[in-house]
Amino acid sequence: MLNLSFNPFPNLETDRLVLRSINTTDAPEIFAMRSNPVTMQYIPRPLALTMDDAIAHIEMIQNTISKNEGINWAITLKGNDQLIGIAGFYRIEPENYRCELGYMLLPEYHNNGYITEVIPTILSYAFTTLQFHSVSAIIDPNNIASERVLQKTGFVKEAHIRENEYWNGVFLDTVIYGLLKKDFALV
Repeated sequence: MLNLSFNPFPNLETDRLVLRSINTTDAPEIFAMRSNPVTMQYIPRPLALTMDDAIAHIEMIQNTISKNEGINWAITLKGNDQLIGIAGFYRIEPENYRCELGYMLLPEYHNNGYITEVIPTILSYAFTTLQFHSVSAIIDPNNIASERVLQKTGFVKEAHIRENEYWNGVFLDTVIYGLLKKDFALV
């Protein structure tokens, strides 16, 4: 079984981006993402309605990190500390050496390849430092942009589960993508 520790917090970098810890000064950007119906259209979670909702979300992220149950990074452009998105690992299963990948960007930063740049960096951390065996990503089948990002970064479609989640009076499908450590080395 994995023995995880995110202390000290692992700051990471890509060619254009810095991945750092999320803090309460990021609340306006977290609120902008989580209150936006377009940004949240494929995420079956309630919209943030107040800045307090954003702060509560940040505190949940920080608590999850402190308990070594998940990790999220603030995505920032090099030379500018303002959060443009988040990415990280959720639903960690240390007994199975597995976790789930998640990511989100403010809409004005879409279509710049930022998430495609972030994913290999945090996957390298997951497979090399944390010693995960596999990483999954669960998406809405209508989220074509997310599907393309996953395919570009080496993930393969493992399942399409029909109407397995009930949200806002509708049954939703989910698609599961996965990547094994041994296949990441080939990407």
